[in-house]
Amino acid sequence: MSPLPAWVARERASASQPPLLARETLHVAGQPVGSVQRGLLEDLGLGNLRAMGIDIVQRGTGAWLQADAGNAATLALNRLAQVLRADGRCGPWRDEQIALRASTGACIATVERGAVRVLGIATEAVHLVGVAPDGRLWLQQRAANKSMYPGRWDTLMGGMVSAGDDLDTALARETWEEAGLRLERLQDLRYGGVFELNQPSDEGDGCGYICERVHWYAATVPEGVVPDNQDGEVQGFALRPAAEVQAMAAQEQFTPEAALVWAAYWGW
Repeated sequence: MSPLPAWVARERASASQPPLLARETLHVAGQPVGSVQRGLLEDLGLGNLRAMGIDIVQRGTGAWLQADAGNAATLALNRLAQVLRADGRCGPWRDEQIALRASTGACIATVERGAVRVLGIATEAVHLVGVAPDGRLWLQQRAANKSMYPGRWDTLMGGMVSAGDDLDTALARETWEEAGLRLERLQDLRYGGVFELNQPSDEGDGCGYICERVHWYAATVPEGVVPDNQDGEVQGFALRPAAEVQAMAAQEQFTPEAALVWAAYWGW
C-alpha cells in the first residue's frame, strides 16, 4: 500500500471531532437517538414547549422526550422542528423525513431533515463512485445555492437516506435525482464499505452536530452514458483522471464526505 497522503490524514482528523460545546443526550421513547447543545432547550423555554405538546424532561446530562414511539413521538419531534425553525435554530427545511432508529435498527419515529443536525440525530448517507471504462472518474459540482459546501466537488452522487428508504432504494433514488442515471444502466455495481463522520455543524446557528454513517458504492459508467442532473442541486459534471482527483482532494476542493470516499476507494 502506498504511503498515506497528508490530505487523507487531514480529512480523517476532521471527520472525528467532538462537539465545540457540551451537549446532552436526547432520548425518544426511552432510547438515546441524538443530542442537543446544553442550554438550547432552556433558551426555547421548556414550559413553552410543553404548551405546544412537546413534553421534554431534563434529567442529569440527558433530555427525555415524553412520547411513545411511532406517531406520538413523530408529531412531537416535528413540532420541535417547527419551533427550532421559527427560532432560527434549524438547518434548511426540506419537507423530508429522516428516521430515528434504536440500537436494534427499529424505527422509533421520524423528523424533518432540517432539524437532524441540531438534534444530533444519527443519519445514513450513500455515495456512488462512477468510473469510466478508461479509469477516469466522474465528479459532480454542487450547486452554488447549496446550504452546505456550495460549489464544491463531490462523487458522482451523494445523498442522505430518507425515512422509508433502505440503502438500495436510497442509492437508486439519489443516483437518478442527482445524476439522471438508472442503476441498471451501470456496470459492475458493488458495495465499497462504510465509515463514520462525527463533527460539529454550523447548522442551527452553530448548535448542530453531525453523526453520519456513509455507505459508498462504485460502478462503471459505460462509454457514451453521460450524467444529467434532475433535481437542480448539481451545477455540472466532469470526468477526470485519478491523479487530478487526488490533487483536487489535496487542495480541499471536495466535501469532507467525498474526500473520505475517495480515500476509501483507493484503499487508504
